[in-house]
Amino acid sequence: MRKLWLVLGIMISLTSCDFSKYRLIKEYDFETRFEKSGGTETGTYSEVISFYEELAEAYPSISIQEFGKTDSGLPLHLVIYNRSGELDLEKTRKSHSIMLINNGIHPGESDGIDATMMLFRDLAGDSIASPKNTIVATIPIYNVGGALNRNSSTRTNQNGPKEYGFRGNARNYDLNRDFIKADTKNAQTFYEIFHYLDPDVFIDNHVSNGADYQYTLTHLFTQHDKLGGNLGEYVQKKMMPALEDSLKAKDWDITPYVNVFNEVPENGFTQFMDTPRYSTGYATLWNTLGMMVETHMLKPYDKRVYGTYELMRSMIKITDAQSSVIKDLRNQARRKYLTDRSYNLKFEVDEENPSSREFKGYEAEKITSEITGQQRLKYDTTKAFNKEIKYYDNFKVSQEIEIPRAYIIPQGWWQVIDRLKMNDIKMEPLERDTIINVEVYKIEEYETSETAFEGHYPHKNTKVSRSQEDVRFRKGDLLITTFQDGARYLIETLEPEAVDSFFNWNFFDTVLQQKEGFSPYVFEDIARKMLEKDEELKKEFEKKKDSDSEFSNDWYAQLDWLYKRSANYEAAHLRYPVFRLPR
Repeated sequence: MRKLWLVLGIMISLTSCDFSKYRLIKEYDFETRFEKSGGTETGTYSEVISFYEELAEAYPSISIQEFGKTDSGLPLHLVIYNRSGELDLEKTRKSHSIMLINNGIHPGESDGIDATMMLFRDLAGDSIASPKNTIVATIPIYNVGGALNRNSSTRTNQNGPKEYGFRGNARNYDLNRDFIKADTKNAQTFYEIFHYLDPDVFIDNHVSNGADYQYTLTHLFTQHDKLGGNLGEYVQKKMMPALEDSLKAKDWDITPYVNVFNEVPENGFTQFMDTPRYSTGYATLWNTLGMMVETHMLKPYDKRVYGTYELMRSMIKITDAQSSVIKDLRNQARRKYLTDRSYNLKFEVDEENPSSREFKGYEAEKITSEITGQQRLKYDTTKAFNKEIKYYDNFKVSQEIEIPRAYIIPQGWWQVIDRLKMNDIKMEPLERDTIINVEVYKIEEYETSETAFEGHYPHKNTKVSRSQEDVRFRKGDLLITTFQDGARYLIETLEPEAVDSFFNWNFFDTVLQQKEGFSPYVFEDIARKMLEKDEELKKEFEKKKDSDSEFSNDWYAQLDWLYKRSANYEAAHLRYPVFRLPR
């Protein structure tokens, strides 16, 4: 236990010590609930915030501030450790790296909450080595609403702590699916914090589900091919091996996140692809080096917390030693996306080029379930093994697009525009009504989820056709150049075929519904005149009837086919309402 005493009064005379003149202000106790409980409990939301507030009172190297609101009605807190005590980030940003640690996105996965409290206390109190070139920041608890919803039963697979928060936030969103769509106030406030810090390194602390194995710690670095360029190569060949070596030297073996479900990992597994809906996938769009920590849910709680603590210490040490290298690589990446003409939009696993890794697991077998009578998976933790396995951590590009010079968004699409503004995207309103020749997308194919997912019925496998058209724009519509730091964010959100595009998250669904139609008895006469005047249309129509029996027997389908080729058919139907200016 560490206790600090603050006193006020006049200076103590060397010859007269009348202590009745002095008033005790506060006694600080910086032993966490986790430590007091012998590693079996985690702090409540109010305990955690009070801990950091008192830490900031006691140490000039610690500051705490509130940002925005969350869906719970309470703000997010940002705590910063800066060895020098300098509160103005702009004065230290150029000479220091910034690391952001996010905790409690799933409050039942509380390992990082407790580990970071001890980390900041020990940094401030000089009981561990302090970084010289790195500022360390943390969001103590990101999912405030979930943290307030404490229970002891919802984490079915997890070995402690005794009580914890709930995965869903105050509106029951899984916040680690919300970073790109930002349906929650939590995500919108996170944007404010993220862009205020512009972190070089980002860590999000979690607890895993899935297979059983010997490791307490697993890492989920952002996928290096998706991150791309020298930055991706650095993560794969420098930062990740450095972390693994550092932890191994401290007897904390670590492996990549074991991405399997109801299967054994020794058969090989694929690196998790963190698209922008996830925290590290979002961070990637800003060329931030991202990593999720995934401790193993079956290991004792105290071991998981201390492992997370040691991992963060190692990452701070690596970042501190490589500070100038990391900052230079990020600057290179920013310049790359300002000058590149093409962008890798989609990836798929390169099954022909897996890596080989040593893996420490447990033997398992399929046995007959006493409940279902079917085969179930059963691990035997008395039978440990070390094996070389295949790890599919290489991905190849499956779709590439040309980066436009700019996008134009009509001002009516305010939900999208608001999100761009939250991410500091620069945009210029058109000064007058005008006609511009632009590239236009038409939505040709898409599949929609049949079940709700995080407040949406998202699309996937979207395909578009392209055309050049003269489009009339109004004064106030927004021209958004890709020649800015947010280029990757713009492409990933505004290109409809991107996995986590705003289109696939349903922001443009109104264009999928036809607003005007026809009465068949009226359109019959219009259709007849169309066929009389257009011989090519008539030939195409007759050919379709001859080759498609279903079409030839469906009178409404025939009229609708002609309607969609008439001047009456609305241009807005299936036309994607974000337009591209080619380079």
